[in-house]
Amino acid sequence: MHKHSLYIIVLFLFFIAPSAIAQEYELEKEKKKAFTVRGVVKESDTDRPIKEVNIQVNGGAYTSSSISGDFKIIVNKGDELIISHKDFETVYYTIKNNERITINVEPAETSLYNSKRSSKKAKYKSFKTLLDSAIANKKVSAEKSIQFIAESIAVSTSTKQNAEAFMVLGDVYMYWKQYDLAVSNYRISLNNETTNEVNLKLANAFSKNGNYQESLSIYEDLKNEPLSNYQAIECYEGLGDVYNKVNKKKESLTAYQKGLELAHKHKISIKEVVLTSKIAETYGDLGEVSNAKTYYTNSLNLAVEENKSTAVKEKIKVADYNNKTKDYDNEIALRKEIVKDLKEIKSDTIHNESPLTVQKQNYKIGNAYYLNNNIDEAIPYFEESIKEAEKKEDLVVRKDATRKLSEVYVNVGNYEKALSAYQKYTSLVEKLNVKKEQEISRAMRNNRSIVENQNRITSLEKDRQLTISQFELSKAQNKSKTVIIYSLLGGILLLLFVAYLMYKSMKQQKLSNNLLALKSLRSQMNPHFIFNALNSVNGFIATNDERTANKYLSDFSQLMRAVLENSEEDFIPLNKEVELLELYTKLEHFRFQDKFDYTIKVDKAIAINDYQIPPMLLQPYIENAVWHGLRYKKEKGILNISINKKNHSEITITIADNGIGREKSKAMKTDNQKKHNSKGMGNIKKRVAILNEMYKDKVDVFIDDYKAEEDIGTKVVVTIRKD
Repeated sequence: MHKHSLYIIVLFLFFIAPSAIAQEYELEKEKKKAFTVRGVVKESDTDRPIKEVNIQVNGGAYTSSSISGDFKIIVNKGDELIISHKDFETVYYTIKNNERITINVEPAETSLYNSKRSSKKAKYKSFKTLLDSAIANKKVSAEKSIQFIAESIAVSTSTKQNAEAFMVLGDVYMYWKQYDLAVSNYRISLNNETTNEVNLKLANAFSKNGNYQESLSIYEDLKNEPLSNYQAIECYEGLGDVYNKVNKKKESLTAYQKGLELAHKHKISIKEVVLTSKIAETYGDLGEVSNAKTYYTNSLNLAVEENKSTAVKEKIKVADYNNKTKDYDNEIALRKEIVKDLKEIKSDTIHNESPLTVQKQNYKIGNAYYLNNNIDEAIPYFEESIKEAEKKEDLVVRKDATRKLSEVYVNVGNYEKALSAYQKYTSLVEKLNVKKEQEISRAMRNNRSIVENQNRITSLEKDRQLTISQFELSKAQNKSKTVIIYSLLGGILLLLFVAYLMYKSMKQQKLSNNLLALKSLRSQMNPHFIFNALNSVNGFIATNDERTANKYLSDFSQLMRAVLENSEEDFIPLNKEVELLELYTKLEHFRFQDKFDYTIKVDKAIAINDYQIPPMLLQPYIENAVWHGLRYKKEKGILNISINKKNHSEITITIADNGIGREKSKAMKTDNQKKHNSKGMGNIKKRVAILNEMYKDKVDVFIDDYKAEEDIGTKVVVTIRKD
């Protein structure tokens, strides 16, 4: 690397990046200034104030409106207010400043869920029309679809219609991946009328929800039922899918083969493609490459005969398998065909989440060239992927392709372009994080809405059952006690069901909050680590020759790449963390050779790959040992890192130094050093606490003096438990 390039990189990392981080910090600080906002809730057409309206900050403060509709609540800039009431649809309002808010809502009389008006409107619509509307909205809006189903249940005149409505409701929840709710509604449908179609759907929902034994039981029972040809194929396919999930590959192959035989016999070509592809994938999982390639070839030939879209999907599966088996030449050729085919398909109908996008395929072509050591061919495809992803507003592919392009430029020695690409990558990471947080908030809001709608539908079903009971009661007075008992039991079950849904919603919200907290803490750890590590780089460049500095910076970039790759994970394999520690300790020792020696010992009896550890957990303790303990020691010190077996399910990682000790080090620190060190250690404690809450006390950290004499040093003992 030229000296000029070194200075450019250091200039960016020391001056431009800190400036950007400082601006971002000030912006975040501005957002966190709390203030009180006042407002009023009233009807839009009459200006009549509405009392007892629930006003809540998303994940924060809560209040309700007074008799005059007024309210006040403590908020931050950018917070989302949730305004809800039984007589109008929930309103969401984002705080922009501290000005008074006026919330205008539709009058209670015209509310969508006003039961009397909804019932009157529903009577003018046929059951079939409402159900068709629900099916039409299934992939567009879960909320609208569920509303139509609720109205169809209200006008249902038979158990058959009721069974059909709850089947469609189960289909809606399956599409939106609410598998537990899908199971519940398919069961309600079967209680009204038993059909093989709904049983197949219930078995699939059980499988998606992780209830594999229940799913297998239904599929096995269905094999003995008089199924249609298509249903029989679906039954064997479902069996194969479940066996695959429980890692019974041989049984899975048998089920898929039986399904394929039926599909071929009855000329159901689309299922021939699907099942041939699944057999190929299963053989691939078993490591039987020859069989896998044979079936992938067959599935590809069948798909080409089907239609363009099916052919492209199958080509992608085959290309992915070629990548897995490192057959890069065939992968590249196939993906180039895919790109050509995709340009002939209307791209407006393809979402960015789908693998059927030009940007994803160009990225994978570039990656295949890169893995095949053909760098010159890789670069244009990464650039084309970035260009296409920018046009399609696909942040994920833009981020991945930009990071890979930076890595390629580093490998070819073009550090200026590598730096430029890396700057764009970091910017895209920030944008993607913001987008993900918005999606999490939106998903939580949608989940709440879905739960509310499900409760309303459950109430409608309950009302229908009560009406039937009352009708039967008028015909048979002698059964009144039985009807009352069953009604009470139904009410208790309904309350239990609602309580379960509320508990699950709260649990999901807590998990989301923990994930956001971990992401925030990790994002604080990385800049702190980068800044401290760059102090070492700067010092070494200043005191050593260019060649040695180049070697040091190369090792440092390797360390940084590994740190960034692991930064999104809650846990990584222990062997990866040990590799990072070895590289980091080597770099620190390179600079402070006259201050300390070090050893890293791993007990050979430990199966190191069986243990997981939070990334960047151990590095700050080693950093403290070197920078605050050993660096100030008069004579040469020693840093010992050892990994030992505690029992059959636990290991201990000990980081011990004979430096000046915690008390003496604390006395020597400046106020600024104390602040930064305290923040770094505090972040680690918070991460460990959150991870232990999520993963049942997986990590313990204990810090003590190393020995009771002068230069007592410090000892950190980290205990890791096996999954």
